[in-house]
Amino acid sequence: MHSRTALPAFILALLLASCASNEAPAPIIPRTGAWSMTLNLGGGNTLPFSFDLSNDSAGWIITVHNGTEHIVVDDVQLANDTLRIRMPLFDSEFVGALSSDSAFTGHWANHLKGPEYRIPFTASHGAGSRFPLNGDGTARDLSSTWETHYSPGVPDAYDAIGIFSQKGTHTSGTFVTETGDYRYLEGVVDGDSMKLSCFDGTHAFLFKAAWHNDSLHGRFWSGTHWQEPWVAVRNPDFKLRDPDSLTMLREGYDMADFGFPGIDGGMISSKDAAHAGRVLMVQIMGSWCPNCVDETLLLDEMYAKYNDDGLSVIALAFEQHADSALAIAGLKRFRERLHVKYDIAYAGPASKAAAAERLPFLDHVMSYPTCIFIDRAGVVRRIRTGFYGPGTGEHYLNYRRNLEQFLERMLAEPSPVALPKAA
Repeated sequence: MHSRTALPAFILALLLASCASNEAPAPIIPRTGAWSMTLNLGGGNTLPFSFDLSNDSAGWIITVHNGTEHIVVDDVQLANDTLRIRMPLFDSEFVGALSSDSAFTGHWANHLKGPEYRIPFTASHGAGSRFPLNGDGTARDLSSTWETHYSPGVPDAYDAIGIFSQKGTHTSGTFVTETGDYRYLEGVVDGDSMKLSCFDGTHAFLFKAAWHNDSLHGRFWSGTHWQEPWVAVRNPDFKLRDPDSLTMLREGYDMADFGFPGIDGGMISSKDAAHAGRVLMVQIMGSWCPNCVDETLLLDEMYAKYNDDGLSVIALAFEQHADSALAIAGLKRFRERLHVKYDIAYAGPASKAAAAERLPFLDHVMSYPTCIFIDRAGVVRRIRTGFYGPGTGEHYLNYRRNLEQFLERMLAEPSPVALPKAA
């Protein structure tokens, strides 16, 4: 019979330490609730925005906030302390590493701008002011309409209307240009300076300005690839050119004739029998374009409301993916996410020159989006350049009312052909 011999204490300690070292560390689980993120644009400039993080039976959800806009992101993956967040509409994503349950760092990649386009970010748990206040809490009241000039004095200069509302130091608003708007901006007025930002998955906008001699002098950053100066003065009477006067039919044309492959196969044409005798809206757009997203939501609503009365809508998409298969896959995702019910055709690459070549009846294509209105006889009645989205407030509401009235007038006109009941 053999007697047991106790292990020496130091050997037992080594064995226990070895076992402990082989155990995987507990994964880091991020805290739910409010978070703040900043994108590092370089040169000491950071672009902040806020989001909420939640977790339920469906998985992780992030909700990004820009003023009154709330973007729900449901493609969020957490594995081995790496957090990957894919934006819902645009081909961009965040990839970061959690250092604790309250902090993670990484980069934002906008794949449509190329594989090298990456902007570093830091994120931390907790709510607070979008921008830190450096002053004593006082703020000049900048609530007003502002005549704005971007890149003044150079050939690429353009005009805009600044629309700001303010409560204390908090401010929100947007800039309206002749090709669209800068959507939902949010920030602070700190003494005599103003800071605004927006992140929507493809736009990463930062605006800074200081009050000087009764005007605002500022700078605008779009991610890390573009920046320019701007100046603004209060002017509630300032107007831009009429959006219906900026794109025209070429001389000798009164109709729009086109045919492009549909994203589900087959060809989609303005001359399809399904559109004969109907009012037709042709939307020149791209799935990469936030203004196009805003317009798509409105056009889809109009389509649902007036389709049975004789309204058709076709989207002609010019995409940033050079690979047509990737472009079509992106358009299908766009349609699914926005629940678009009207036809979408893939028209080619996203360049104004390519669009003008493929749509020779137009004198040029100035903006994505552009909407062509065709009456029951097939005659172009109106071409709208750009789109003022819901972030522009009264500008959007006025256009919406105008659109409904214009469609109802065209739909009330007699059709040159007998119309079958819309499907």
